[in-house]
Amino acid sequence: MISSRVSSASLILLLLLTSASAIVGDEPQSLLRNGNFQKTTGDPQWPDGWPHVDGTTFEQENGTRFLRLHSSKPGQMILVYRQMPIPSPRPAALEIKFRLRYSDIKPGEKSWYDGRIICHFKNADEKVVKPEPLTPAFHGTSKDWVERDYFVKVPSTATVFEVMPCLFRPASGTLDLAKFEVFAAAADKLPKPPPIIPSTVMVSTIAPEKLPPEAHVVGNALQTIAGNKPVWLQGLCVDSLEWSAGGEHITQSIAIAIDQWRANVVRLPVNEEFWFGRSKWQKDGGIGYRKIVDSAIDAAASRGSYLALDLHRFGAPMPAHAEFWTDAATRYKNHPAVIFELFNEAHGISWKTWRDGGPLKDPAGHKDANAAENAEQEEGEVSVGMQALVNAIRAAGARNLIIAGGLDWGYDLSGVVQGFDLKDKTDGDGIVYSSHIYPWKKDWQGKVLDAAAKYPIFVGEIGCPLQRMSFIPPEQHEDPYTWAPDALGLIQKYKLNWTGFSFHPKCAPMVISDWQYTPTPYWGAFVKDALAGKAFTLTKMR
Repeated sequence: MISSRVSSASLILLLLLTSASAIVGDEPQSLLRNGNFQKTTGDPQWPDGWPHVDGTTFEQENGTRFLRLHSSKPGQMILVYRQMPIPSPRPAALEIKFRLRYSDIKPGEKSWYDGRIICHFKNADEKVVKPEPLTPAFHGTSKDWVERDYFVKVPSTATVFEVMPCLFRPASGTLDLAKFEVFAAAADKLPKPPPIIPSTVMVSTIAPEKLPPEAHVVGNALQTIAGNKPVWLQGLCVDSLEWSAGGEHITQSIAIAIDQWRANVVRLPVNEEFWFGRSKWQKDGGIGYRKIVDSAIDAAASRGSYLALDLHRFGAPMPAHAEFWTDAATRYKNHPAVIFELFNEAHGISWKTWRDGGPLKDPAGHKDANAAENAEQEEGEVSVGMQALVNAIRAAGARNLIIAGGLDWGYDLSGVVQGFDLKDKTDGDGIVYSSHIYPWKKDWQGKVLDAAAKYPIFVGEIGCPLQRMSFIPPEQHEDPYTWAPDALGLIQKYKLNWTGFSFHPKCAPMVISDWQYTPTPYWGAFVKDALAGKAFTLTKMR
């Protein structure tokens, strides 16, 4: 009997231990190896998988193991880099868990020079892809250990996840990291986007007599509705709102572009994420961003000039872009100064998908001349097409002029004359087609001028860099001092509408070299002369 009881007790104990072991074994494992710093098999003085860089030490305190990053001099960069492959099958989201503390972190020369955890997703070409994860940042001193748990969306093209805890050039500080773990998660764990604060019609205080006359399409040109006078749009592209929710010198640049450079149109690139307040830095639902756009429109309109509102995206039109145009068209509908440019640079899709939408993996996709012009990729698998963006604008009750860019990064308009043109409502002001012309773009006749014989053309981006850009084959680079006069001669000969790119000193190819608006000699000087009325001769087609 005694031996029987012992055997029974042993069996029960064995079952309990086995069950406990199974529970532990079923716990999800961090996709980032040794995220809790417990394993030190390679070197007992350093955690496995974590690089040993200058400014880091491995510490232990009250049973907690942690990596310490310490800045010993102002402006020092101390960064620990880890890379983790995205598992297959691809999870919809990742859950990030970290535990850290920090002391005496004082920002350096810039406000974001502090302690932070930078993360990126990259694709197979090692290009950063969006959406980007949050960047937790730390200033001052924490009272104790801080624990965070949040979820990030995994982009459809991501192959790796990068983790970079760092002291990013602070004046001083210490960052202790005791845990950084990553787990696969379902889509329903992702935070819901903030509710959209819908736009109402913009109320302008500008006297009607100061506004530019409403224009519409007549044949392959633009005319005023009242009086049928010709309209030739010539101006500049004022950049920064596509990458900054606050913009850089926007209204000042518009005033100088019109008053001093004699532009009668400004192209204003914008971003739908900023418009709806969806960036990780915005807290107001995009209201402040929209007010900046309002001010830009007023700055142009009050001077009798037009503003082309450019949705500055790449790839293919997606549902979020139709959502943007429904709201933006509501805000600026029938404003005589505002022109709607549907989508910046489409590429890699067929002409049918460009117009009607469809799967982005269409095997008949357009063969772009330079597939590496930009690494930005849109999220999603099915495009809505350009026609859906036109329909969204017209459904909002807006008759404003519409600009539609072509394929091959906005350059190629050949499909428009091959049956893939867009349809407009009879009460709309019409559709203008846009081309982006750079020195590496060839066949001006087939890609641009064939369409110009039938439709108005807006060269929304045109420019020539002094130095060859990395994605341009050497044989496709051309001396800007010979290319610029011919390109402007093309515009003038065929009365193409245009905006020189870019009226920003750090956005290549630059029209200006500084915020004193000094023209760059290789491009800006030619642009300023053309806007002032200087005639250029087209001597050689490309």
